[in-house]
Formats: sequence, C-alpha cells, structure tokens
Amino acid sequence: MEASRRSAVKPVIVLKPSKRFPLVEDTPGKASDALPLPLYLTNAVFFTLFFTVVYFLLSRWREKIRASIPLHAVTFPEIVAIFAFVASLIYLLGFFGIDFVQSLIIRPSGDVWSGEDYEEENEVLLHEEDARTVPCGQALDCSVPSLPHMARNVTAQRLFDEKPVRVATEEDARKVSCGQAVDCSLHSLPPRPPIVTSQKLFHEKTVIVTTEEDEEIIKSVVAGTLPSYSLESKLGDCKRAAAIRREALQRLTGRSLSGLPLDGFDYESILGQCCEMPVGYVQIPVGIAGPLLLNGREYSVPMATTEGCLVASTNRGCKAIHLSGGATSILLKDGMTRAPVVRFSTAKRGAELKFYLEDPENFDTLAVVFNRSSRFGRLQSIKCAIAGKNLYLRFTCSTGDAMGMNMVSKGVQNVLDFLQTDFPDMDVIGISGNFCSDKKPAAVNWIEGRGKSVVCEAIIEGDVVRKVLKTSVESLVELNMLKNLTGSAMAGALGGFNAHASNIVTAIYIATGQDPAQNVESSHCITMMEAVNDGKDLHISVTMPSIEVGTVGGGTQLASQSACLNLLGVKGASKDVAGANSRMLATIVTGAVLAGELSLMSALVAGQLVKSHMKYNRSSKDMSNLSS
Repeated sequence: MEASRRSAVKPVIVLKPSKRFPLVEDTPGKASDALPLPLYLTNAVFFTLFFTVVYFLLSRWREKIRASIPLHAVTFPEIVAIFAFVASLIYLLGFFGIDFVQSLIIRPSGDVWSGEDYEEENEVLLHEEDARTVPCGQALDCSVPSLPHMARNVTAQRLFDEKPVRVATEEDARKVSCGQAVDCSLHSLPPRPPIVTSQKLFHEKTVIVTTEEDEEIIKSVVAGTLPSYSLESKLGDCKRAAAIRREALQRLTGRSLSGLPLDGFDYESILGQCCEMPVGYVQIPVGIAGPLLLNGREYSVPMATTEGCLVASTNRGCKAIHLSGGATSILLKDGMTRAPVVRFSTAKRGAELKFYLEDPENFDTLAVVFNRSSRFGRLQSIKCAIAGKNLYLRFTCSTGDAMGMNMVSKGVQNVLDFLQTDFPDMDVIGISGNFCSDKKPAAVNWIEGRGKSVVCEAIIEGDVVRKVLKTSVESLVELNMLKNLTGSAMAGALGGFNAHASNIVTAIYIATGQDPAQNVESSHCITMMEAVNDGKDLHISVTMPSIEVGTVGGGTQLASQSACLNLLGVKGASKDVAGANSRMLATIVTGAVLAGELSLMSALVAGQLVKSHMKYNRSSKDMSNLSS
C-alpha cells in the first residue's frame, strides 16, 4: 500500500530560470515619448525648461524676501513656472532617475551580485513556499525531498558555551497541512563541508555568517574592486554588510576582531546618522548613581564608564546630598554658537560689516533671515571679533531640544548668503572659524558660555560630612582652595577649576547618546566650597557655563541611549515647552558633577583615593585568557 502511494507521487523537477520577453502590448511608455521629437531634442527642451523655471522662481522669491512679500502670494507667471517645473522634474526623473529611485526604495535581492552569465551556467532550484490550498490526501506523500546545500563560509566565534549555532541557514521550515496517514516530516538536509575561519568571541559557539555569495563579495572588497563603504547600499542589509566588511578587514590586516561583538545590534539605526562602515560595536558597562535629589525630584543617573570607583564615588555624593535635603540647579543661559570667518580686501571693509551686524536696528532683519532655517532655531545675538582683514562672527541661537550644531549652521549660512548682496566683496573662508568654539578649550566659552550655562549648589550638613564623607568641613574648604583654585591657577588651567568634572560629564554623555568629544568645553567647571552656619555645614557649588546636550538627534535615537534618557524622564522632544528636556538634562549633569566633586574631594582629604582604587579598580582576573 505504501509503495503504491509513493509511486503516485510526481517527481520534483529542477528547473532553470528562463528569461521573460514582455509582449509588445504590455510595454510601458517611456519618459522620452513625452514629445514627438528626437530623443536628444526632447532632453534638451526639458533640461532648458527645468533650469529656466528654477532660475525664474529663485529670482522671484529673492525679490519677495527683500520686499517682505509673502512667498505664498504668487502671480500668474509664477503659477505657470511652477507647473512647468513640476512637469520637467517628472520627465527628468522618469528618464534618468526612476531606476535609481526604485533601487533606494526596493532592496536588492540576495542574487544582486550574480551576473546573467553566472545564472546561465548554474542550475537554480525554484524553491518556493508551499501554496497548496487543500490538505494532503491519503494518497499523497508530503515529504520534502532533500535539497542540495550550498557550501557555507563559516566564521567560528568562540563564546562561553560549547553549542554550535547556525545563523545563516536555509529556509527549510515549510508549513504543510497533511492528513494523519501521510508522512509530512522534513527530511534531513545533508550539509556540505563549510569554509571555516577562526574567530573567537565570548562564547564557544560556532556561528555561520557567510555563504558562497558573501565569499565572492569579501574577495571583491579585499581586492579593492568593491568599495567597502558601498556595501550597505549594494546589499540592502546593514548587518550583512557589517559582517562582510569585518571579515574583509581581518583578511586585509591579518588581525583578529574576535573580541569585538557583531550580533545583538541594530545596524539599520546608525545608517547615515551615527557611524559609517561599522564592523561591530564596543560594549561599555552602564552603572547607576543615585537617587540624586535635585530641585525636589529624584533622578537615577546612568553613567557609562570603564573606570572603577567612579559610579560608586558619585553615588556616595548623591547620598550625602539627599541626606542634606537635596541640591538646587539653575539654568542661566541657553544658546548654541557658530562663528564663521570672512575676509575682505581691507580692514576698513571688515569693520563696516562688524558695525552693521552689531547695530540693534539691523538685528530684526538678520533674525528673520536666520530663523527661516528651523522652527526651533531663534537668533539671540551676534558678536564680532576682527583680526586685520579677517572678521569672526559669533552667532548664538536657541535650538529647542536638539544640541543644535547643524541647526545653527544652517541659519548662519542663510545670513551669509543674505549679506553677499550688500557686501559682495566678502569672502567666506569657512563656516566655522574656531571662535565658536567647538570641542576645544577656549576662553570665549568659559566667559560667554556655549550651550547651557548652569549653576548648582547644596548645603551639606556637618553630620553628613563626618559620617558619610568621613571628613570635616574645614578640611574640605582648605583642600578646595589649594587644589581646585590655587593649584589650577598655578597650572594655567582654562575652565579646569575642579577635581574631575569631565569624569562625570563623559560618563553621562556616553550613556545618553551625546557627543563625547564635547566633554572638552562641557567640562568647564569651577567648584566652590565654604563653611556656613557658623562653620558647622558646608556650602558647595559648581558653575558650568558650556554644557552641550540634546535629547533628540544623533546618538540619542539609539535604543540603549534612548533607554537611559527615558530613565531620566527626558527622552525625545518636550511636548509642553520646546527645549525643556535638554535643559533638564543639563541640570542633571550639573547635579551629578556636584555629587562627584563632593565625594572625590572627601576621599582626597581622608586619604582614601589610592586605597579605594587599589581595591575596586584592580581586576584579579586574567583578561588575556578571555580574549585569546
């Protein structure tokens, strides 16, 4: 009976892909058929029409801006020009750009790298999902024949356990509805010997990451025929691109990246935003200091760091502040800066522009031009500094909940374009002339501020100083004067009148997706301590004039960093007041710095610094064995 059933089953036929020839009636129209003219004449007409109407519309809008005429008030010629612009744009996209647009919207398939010749030389098994609408009958055999496996390229990654795991397997889990009397089990697929490259990670798992198709791409990257930076756009799969780039890098350098994890990260989220040409990600532990009682609210402060004792020390400072009634943080100023440098033929012309920009009567006009760049960017001030024929223009503007560097740069570019009309001899040397000043210690930031300027203070009770901080008020005041004030002055410090503000700033910046390089100016801080209430209690304050933070854009959109922002209650843009979340984050940073300063200074006075670091900042494990 079983033999008769199986004899009734038709064999599976291996087919070769056949080329399809569209019928003449189904051929879609081409963009070049828009006019009954030769192709080159049609292209010339639409090219000329496109650039003509663009020039006409830009000229008209420029005249309206100068005359303060609303842009939406259009005349009949402008309406005709807009229709002509749309028509020519549609034609040009249809003729030149439709394939490019589709390639961006529709991801290429897995065989994007195989050419037509390759397809003709190799047989392809058309393996589709079973689309049967009726269940298997008693006389049918629903077993799946064994399929030929393609050889895989294997990267052996050593993890903690010894279980082999296949990441890139074939789609062999069909859903087939069968009767009771029919054998519908999937037959085992005999694998071919994989190509193995040794790669050790945290576990002892063998992970298959590449196929033969990927192997060809890796060889192309190694040979230099395929640029590594183009893998994401070619493959349409960011993780696959990272894996291929990683393997190519190891072959090129002869160095292993076994300790750098690849899996467990969303590479789509960083494409075109946070990092180019990724090959993995670095793991940084995140600790929690707190609760920090600040302005009547408690915050659990996330800190990403590899320095032992840092989180513990900050946590002790938070405890001392909490037991003393909390700290108070005040925002003094909020404005991001950008300072282009321009040059004239004479210093006199540079001075004329300086007087023009600093004239209050011209500010409203410049503000209108600047504010067009964003609905959040609002020009606050322009300060100029001249050096011979060169003029430095320091623009300051509010930026909402974004850190705002791109926002202010766009506004500055609008103003520079506007000034070219009255100052045609102005030569723009650079959109940034370091008078901003970004990611460099600078007196202008220390004095004028950049980003958020915040001051935070607290009164620590004498009992808390003795019992929690293990020191005295008098000793803290004396050390602060000799170390943070006098010692920093002796060293010629610029904004560095503190114990270790940059430690806390950088740890919070990494955890919350800020730009870690901006810890340079964001760590500008002066720590003050004095005895109050007849010398019984300690008044401590930190003043930080240039904290550069944001809660939208950049790394704040990544999952881990977004979670840390959510922990603080400042995730994303504020729905109530524009900029409220970023300003609150700046005050939290200042409060955490206050806690860190208080604890470290106490440890220095009590002689606990070396002892605590030797105890908690030294590992007894042989880390070389874990990474080998």
